Amino acid sequence: MKFSTKISKAATSVALMASLALAGCSANTTNASSTSTVSSSTSASATASASASESQTATTASAISYDTHYSEDDLSWDSSTEKTIDLSNPTATDGVTVENGVITITAAGNYRLTGTLEDGQVVVNTGDQDQVRLILDNASITNKGGAAIVGQSADELIVYTESGTTNTVTDGSEYAATGEEDPSAALFSKTDLTLAGEGSLKVTGNYSDGIASSDGLVIASGTYDVTAADDGIRGKDYVDILDGTITVDAKQDGIKSTNATDEERGWTRLTNGTVTITAGDDGFKSEKELEIAGGKLTVESSVEGIEGQYITVSGGETSITSSDDGINATVADTTSDTEDENTASTDSTATDTQAANTTDQQAGGGAPADMGQMPADMGQAPGGQMGGGMPGGGMDEVVDAYIHVTGGALTITAEGDGFDSNGTAELSGGTVTVNGPSQGGNGSTDVAGDFVLSGGTLLTGGTADMFVAPTGQAYVSTTDLASTVSTGDVLELQDSSGKTVATYTVSDKGAQLILFSTASMVSGDTYKIVKDGETLGEYTAQ
Repeated sequence: MKFSTKISKAATSVALMASLALAGCSANTTNASSTSTVSSSTSASATASASASESQTATTASAISYDTHYSEDDLSWDSSTEKTIDLSNPTATDGVTVENGVITITAAGNYRLTGTLEDGQVVVNTGDQDQVRLILDNASITNKGGAAIVGQSADELIVYTESGTTNTVTDGSEYAATGEEDPSAALFSKTDLTLAGEGSLKVTGNYSDGIASSDGLVIASGTYDVTAADDGIRGKDYVDILDGTITVDAKQDGIKSTNATDEERGWTRLTNGTVTITAGDDGFKSEKELEIAGGKLTVESSVEGIEGQYITVSGGETSITSSDDGINATVADTTSDTEDENTASTDSTATDTQAANTTDQQAGGGAPADMGQMPADMGQAPGGQMGGGMPGGGMDEVVDAYIHVTGGALTITAEGDGFDSNGTAELSGGTVTVNGPSQGGNGSTDVAGDFVLSGGTLLTGGTADMFVAPTGQAYVSTTDLASTVSTGDVLELQDSSGKTVATYTVSDKGAQLILFSTASMVSGDTYKIVKDGETLGEYTAQ
């Protein structure tokens, strides 16, 4: 592990977060010309990666300032040092042993893998100060009784896909070895793992996870298609996505970090690239810090779309679809029973409770018993305007968690709470759009503590239950348009001069309550909501 920089918690100041330099990315620029003996294909790949890294440095702020194990040297090497392993007919050589279908790499270096290993395994077992680079060059590895690639021991394992190649890694649905210390993913590493390259890698985890590291995991570039019977991509200490095109289809969590107990660990970040997730449980998750600083994240289906303790959205384009909470800031339960670090992580008790409550509500059970009674001012004010709603922290215990949105675009379609913090929340930039929920017992926004708008745009449409009123920035909210508007209708909020200050498109979650808030709005001013040139109503900004 090569950590050297501490994180400054963004809980104290959004301004402080904005001043932090983007760690890891700024140090990752690769100059292929600095290694004159790199092969032409490797040079092209490294140059392309350099361009991606340069674009990452354009991002000027990150809430997460830890260094990772990744450096510019990971994408640059001398091709004359490569040893080629023909997976179809492997033979032993210096640093490589072959026995009973298991190819074991025992020395640091660069190993180019080609051909097909129909039923076997590639194992990296070197000194704990060694770096091993596996260059996948149209390689196909299948192990019917265990993980296909195992990083047993090294300082860092780099899996690099050669430009223009298609590679596959597949495990079996049953493992011969299933002890606590045994691998549990098709591509598994007990040490720091870096994925990079300009080719593609398809990973099928039939037994449990697709890709997993018991230390840190960095995805620097490349195209990845991961299918998993459990979690898609998992790093214990961190998952840092710098670039690449990643598609995950997982029966449980999509992409996550799992360390809930150690300082400076348990964080997940997306800086650049395109990530698409279909998850049976949480989509994009951390036990502690989570940040979306750039790129495009689409959670196509999930129970909870994004979950972490300290969540920052500072850039990029994010779209979430969830059956429960869309984005949820909560505290991990570090006292609960946990499985081995190789196979699972702690889950928050709050998450379990919320899931149970959502199930009860959707079954007609109403709000959870601990929700208490609605405040008297929850009713509708004259003209259909909401009469204040619940202030942040109205009924829930406020925990050490937050959501900070400082930039980017975040669109949430949820059937639980859309924008949910068990601690505090602040919107100081960017655009947050929440569609849903459609059923009672949840709300478009649910913040236990202070819910502060100090910039940016907030747009919501869904049930009128559990309305939480923000503070700071002016807003207009109304409950009188549910029978007037339909899915797909475009609603414009116009000021007294007729200028459109915000636009919301009604979703299939309905519009029992619609809320508009932008930085340009003024409390006390009159605004009107317009559809197709027709004024639907006039409202005074709160």
